[in-house]
Amino acid sequence: MSTTVLTANSRPAPASDTPAQHVGVHPLTGHIGAEIDGVDLRQPLAPAVVADIKAALLKWKVVFFRDQPLSHEQHVSFASAFGAPTIGHAVYGFVEGHPQVYSVARDRLADRHTGELLIRPWTGWHSDVTAAVNPPAASILRGVAIPPYGGDTLWTNLVEAYNGLSPTLRGFVDGLRGVHYFTPPEGQDATETFVKRNAGRPLVSEHPLVRVIPETGERALFVSPSFLKRITGLAPRESQQILELLFEHVTRPEYTVRFRWQPGSIAFWDNRTTAHLAPRDIFSLDFDRQLYRITLRGDVPVGVDGRPSTALKGDPIDAYTP
Repeated sequence: MSTTVLTANSRPAPASDTPAQHVGVHPLTGHIGAEIDGVDLRQPLAPAVVADIKAALLKWKVVFFRDQPLSHEQHVSFASAFGAPTIGHAVYGFVEGHPQVYSVARDRLADRHTGELLIRPWTGWHSDVTAAVNPPAASILRGVAIPPYGGDTLWTNLVEAYNGLSPTLRGFVDGLRGVHYFTPPEGQDATETFVKRNAGRPLVSEHPLVRVIPETGERALFVSPSFLKRITGLAPRESQQILELLFEHVTRPEYTVRFRWQPGSIAFWDNRTTAHLAPRDIFSLDFDRQLYRITLRGDVPVGVDGRPSTALKGDPIDAYTP
């Protein structure tokens, strides 16, 4: 399997008459999130610019760009500077004519789940597609139709959350593994569409609860509340209590950043070290919200003990090839 997303692809140096690009990085909180300016993502990026963005992403976990009205093709080109785009979504498909692009529309979940959602403090928080044995290493989300208010997105820093545990609890979770898979959210039932799609591409994987990031050596709590269902080797009640403790912990406000979307905004996050949430306020408003996402192929996570994740059902997510 190839190297992770954060190893940039080689690109030709810009022509001598091309002005040098100055990348500005502006942190947004103490632990996560930075806004980047001074770069036009519609144009091919010089290697130095790619390196600067990569460094900011490793440090701040999620980076944001404003005023970048990309087409689908330009979105794919930008993403490809940092790794290999996958199919839009391993289970739920892609935008017609653009197989690397996934539509993140306001009501895209309406045909998957029915019933009243059980709301907990961590409901909706997730890292992308952690049911796969090699979840995406990064995701790049582009805002197109944005409501005048509402519809923000939050991210949390799973490295900082790990560091915030007591040394005793860190030592305990370092050796744990958990099973990730797709199910309807708590309180809801699966529709026929949900059942068919998941039966057609079943994805179930066992991941370490703590993964080591190769570039930095950092340890991240690899807990995705929407997909992590149980801890291997523990009794059901033990598993539930520990998972709820960890889910509550990773969503503490001090580990998070909240992003206000505008048309042409881009969010680029390290899927290995973050989880994210779209608050449900958009469903109480009569506004459309349309974003498009590209995910980049990831490696198989490795735990503190050196053991990689294992696939219980399904194949790895590979790069899209025409």
